[in-house]
Order: sequence, then structure tokens, then C-alpha cells
Amino acid sequence: MPKAIVVRELGGADKLRYEDIPEPVPGPGEARVRHTAIGLNFVDVYIRTGLYKNPGLPFVPGQEGAGIVEAVGANVTEVKVGDRVAYAGVLGAYADVRTLPAARLLRLPDRIDDRTAAAMMLKGMTAEYLLRRCAKVQPGDAILVHAAAGGVGSLACQWARALGARVIGTAGGPDKVARALANGCSAVIDYQREDIVARVRELTDSKGVAVVFDSVGRTTFSASLDCLRPRGLLALFGQSSGTVPPVDLSLLGAKGSLYVTRPSLWHYIATRDELVESAAALFAVVASGEVRVEVGQTFALSDAAAAHEALEQRKTTGSTVLLP
Repeated sequence: MPKAIVVRELGGADKLRYEDIPEPVPGPGEARVRHTAIGLNFVDVYIRTGLYKNPGLPFVPGQEGAGIVEAVGANVTEVKVGDRVAYAGVLGAYADVRTLPAARLLRLPDRIDDRTAAAMMLKGMTAEYLLRRCAKVQPGDAILVHAAAGGVGSLACQWARALGARVIGTAGGPDKVARALANGCSAVIDYQREDIVARVRELTDSKGVAVVFDSVGRTTFSASLDCLRPRGLLALFGQSSGTVPPVDLSLLGAKGSLYVTRPSLWHYIATRDELVESAAALFAVVASGEVRVEVGQTFALSDAAAAHEALEQRKTTGSTVLLP
């Protein structure tokens, strides 16, 4: 009998239970995928704790994975049995095997292995939409990327450098600073011992940056605004430190007619065409070598609770993959 991580009540990592599940059967428009690797993301923590909405208890968490198509239902044209596939943004990934809409599956190129795919789909497509469609980063733009040694940050920094941007990162501690520099940052600010705003102003001749990509939230939001140049954009795409309190919008005018957006990947890959185009751009930049995907650590699927704890305690680097 297949196994899955099941959440029966919201709360800490201890609420992740490794249980038997029935063998899933694909319905019309669905495919059954046998996972070979599963991605871990901070959104999984948000849903587990109840910060983000869940589909109702009990549920299987996880939003990205890679594997082999085992069976398809009626009217499926996107994939066939035996295809190597990956996906992101469909809840239920923490399982040996699962069904999901075939229209959300992407065939993997031969040059991308399963662990790399599971590590990069959600984070890589997040980097794609943030850089290319949300902020529309241009050559020569100075940008700031928080958590530059993390999952999304490590990919976004490399991709931004490939686009010709000047990338300033933030990271905590010497090891993560070194990783962020290796990810393509021209400079990295160690937030444990340096003032982020003062260093950004110093590095940009007091001009500020065109864009701040902020996945941290509560503890960085104010500094992020103060790092922007006039008419700059703050893309707040996560909140690992907590929810940002209500903001007086007049501050945006006082600080230079700033823009703030709270984007979500799901709104940028809502259609099949958007999904395919985003993934194609990701596959191309990884295949070219311009973006390297680092699997920093792996855990057995049965040890998902330990993986969540490591992520929440900021003990991970790069991407984390769960292995069924």
C-alpha cells in the first residue's frame, strides 16, 4: 500500500503523519504519477500551520514533485504512460504516488534529472515570473534579493545576473554569504552584522535599487522600502518571518512614489499556456548552465517533519528534496 504524509490537524511539524493511503485511480483528465522526488517549500509550512488556506482536513501537503506517469484517465492528451514529468502548484505531493490534472504536468527534458526537477519547479518558475513578468528586470538594473542563499533566492540571483542585472543579496552568516556570492551576487549583506539600508545606499551611491525581492516579510519589509530608488518596486512574495502589519499607503508617496505588490506564482501560471511558457524558460536557462540548481539536502519522505523543522530554523541551503 502506498504511503503519504497526512495532516489531520493544523500546527507544528509534529502534525505531519506518515500513513498508508489507498492506491489512487486517475479520473477523466487526470494522470497517476509515481514520485521519484518531491520538493520542499516554505509554502508547505504556511499551509501546515494554517497561515495559508488548506482544502480541508485531512490533506496531503506538498506542491511540487517529479516522477513517472503510471496511468492516465479518459481524454488525457498532455502526457502518456512512461513519461518523465514534473509539476508545481498542485497540493498533494508528499506521497509515493498521486493523481492530478494532466494539464498541470510538464514533460521533463532528458538533460534534467528527477531530483533537480523536484528541487526547481516551484522555486524556478517563481524566479521566472518575478524577474521576467512581475518586475521585468532590465540589463543594468540594481536589485536586492533577500535570502539570497535560499531556494528561490539562489535561482533568482543567478537568473538576474544572466539578465544583466547588478544583484545585491542578503544572507545570514559567513557560510550563507559565501553561497550567495557563488549564486551571482556582486555584493552580499550579512544581515546579522550589517545595516541593510546603509549598505544598499553605499553600494548604489545613495540611489537605491530598482527592485527588492522580499520573501522574508515582517522583519525586512520596512528596510526593503527604504532600499528602493524613487518609483522602485517591492515584490513581497513570501513571509518566512511573519505577516507584514498593515501599512499606511501614504508612506509609499513619502518614500518616492514606490510600488508594492504581493504576487503569487499561481496567478502567473493560471493557464496551460502560461505554465508551459514559464517552464520552458526555466528548462532553457538551467540547460544553458546560466542557472545551477543546488539540492542542498535530502530527507526521506517519512522524515518530512525533520525537513520542515530544518527549513523553519533556517538550517537549509539551496533546495530540499524529499525521497519516497
